[in-house]
Amino acid sequence: MSRILLVDDDSELTDLLQEFLTGEGFDVTVANDGGSGLELAQSRDFDALVLDVMLPVHNGFDLLRKLRKEASPGSRSLPVLMLTAKGDTVDRIVGLEMGADDYLPKPCNPRELAARLRAVLRRGGPRSSEEADSGLTSGPLRLLPTEHQAYWEDQLLSLTGAEFSVLKVLVEHAGEVVSKEVLTENALGRKLMPYDRSIDVHVSNLRKKLGEHGDSRDMIINIRGAGYMLTQSAGN
Repeated sequence: MSRILLVDDDSELTDLLQEFLTGEGFDVTVANDGGSGLELAQSRDFDALVLDVMLPVHNGFDLLRKLRKEASPGSRSLPVLMLTAKGDTVDRIVGLEMGADDYLPKPCNPRELAARLRAVLRRGGPRSSEEADSGLTSGPLRLLPTEHQAYWEDQLLSLTGAEFSVLKVLVEHAGEVVSKEVLTENALGRKLMPYDRSIDVHVSNLRKKLGEHGDSRDMIINIRGAGYMLTQSAGN
């Protein structure tokens, strides 16, 4: 049973979501402020975090930043799904830039939330033994799908689950243009929505992290109107 931490100060909403998600087979723990949410996220073993933006004590962005920068390795890699105000594009982009794996606008449909959680959890699930034996490589990049680890030469990259999944799809199709629709479906496990910039932000984060390890930041290029391509110029 997947263990979910739900952090939202709307007690009526959390009661509804907890009841629904429990019926869907999730083990749900609720926190109604950012302080207790952060303490729980750092002290207990959860499989995913559902995090509202507007919270007392620590807002959702503060909590996410502390998890990604200051917490234990297990907490830093915890998949995070942000709950954002409907139509608030800025909150969505900021959350993704800070390391959220995905977002869902409020008020959210409980069935959609369950589906998004399953998609996030599948990205962290076991992979085939064939992938474990061979891994994936492209130039100086080496990915170990079973461990969800990516290396630039011998340097371990600190990636979120969503970033790893996006990079994995690009490595699998190195030298080919991959559309945002395909990246969204294969990496995030959902359909591309109108005005959805999730893939753009995840790719931007990947470029920054590759740049920190010696890449010139042009290894992932944008083909305007078509998608993204992982070039093979840096290595192979």
